[in-house]
Amino acid sequence: MANLWDEREKAIENEYFRKIEREQLRQLRTNAEQETIYTYCHDRCPKCGEPLEAMSFRDVPLDRCPGCGGIWLGPNDLKILSQKDHRSWFESWFERWFKSDED
Repeated sequence: MANLWDEREKAIENEYFRKIEREQLRQLRTNAEQETIYTYCHDRCPKCGEPLEAMSFRDVPLDRCPGCGGIWLGPNDLKILSQKDHRSWFESWFERWFKSDED
C-alpha cells in the first residue's frame, strides 16, 4: 500500500513540474518571437528591410528609407505634426516630393 502512495505522490510531483516547464517554454517562445520582431524592425525599414536614415521635419524626428523612400513616424509624431500649422508644412512637404518626381 505504501508503494502505491509513493507512486501517486511521484506522479503528482511530475505533473506539477511538467506544468511549470510548459509555462516556462511558452514564455521563452513568446520572448523569442518578440525579440526577433524587434531585432528585425529596429532601425530597419518594415517594408523592405533597408537601414533607416534619421531625419527631422519641423523638429519632429522621422526615419526615411533610402531603399523604398518610405517615411516612418514614431507613435506620437503624426499627432505632433498634425497639431502644427498643417497647411503650410503639408503643402511644402508634398510639393517638394511631387516636384522632384516630375522633374
